[in-house]
Amino acid sequence: MSNEIILNADARLRTGTNKNREIRREDSMVPAVIYGNNEDTKNIKVPLNEITKACESELFYTQVLKIVLDGNEEKVVLKELQREPEKGKLLHADFQRVSSKTKLKVIVPVKFLNEEECHGVKMEGGVLTKAIREIEVSCLASNIPESIDVDVLELKLNESIRLTELSLGEGIEIPNLDESNDQMVVNVVTPKEIVEEEPVIEDEAEGEDASTDEAESASEDASAESEDSAEETPAE
Repeated sequence: MSNEIILNADARLRTGTNKNREIRREDSMVPAVIYGNNEDTKNIKVPLNEITKACESELFYTQVLKIVLDGNEEKVVLKELQREPEKGKLLHADFQRVSSKTKLKVIVPVKFLNEEECHGVKMEGGVLTKAIREIEVSCLASNIPESIDVDVLELKLNESIRLTELSLGEGIEIPNLDESNDQMVVNVVTPKEIVEEEPVIEDEAEGEDASTDEAESASEDASAESEDSAEETPAE
């Protein structure tokens, strides 16, 4: 695979929360584990710069990876990547061993083809609406697709493509999919006219200003009437 992702790793002898902090801070590495395939779990650490770069590729999350440890290669898939909630700093990674016969459930991105040439958009003035951006599929580790391609070229106005209508490829399926839980993936709809509403806050502010002006005007009138009355009243 030309876009194959390879990570170098070292054995991690130090374990535990405090030790993991030291590994991240002092070694500039990310603690991780490799498990599964009826083999012992291995505690490892991966260079921060390598895993950070790998994270930039969608393949890191969907394809079989290679981890080089002590001169040996481990074929794995990423099962979990923990990040710090606020800053997004990488904290820990879980990798599962696979073989060509390992069947996996993986989340694969949806790729829409011929969007600009879509009949319902180009010929009928519709708008393409994408309801699903990624799909969980079940397949062999050796047959994980990079994406699920959805061709919208012939899609007409008010037509849609649903999960049950997708062409997934041999040996690839959507787990537990039937008519009862089928979902729309994409459709073409008529553009809706956007109606601009007057901001409620501004209206309220204007109302308050008007009320204030009226109150001030009434107060001024009352003062004037009081002065006129005082002038008209004869001095005793």
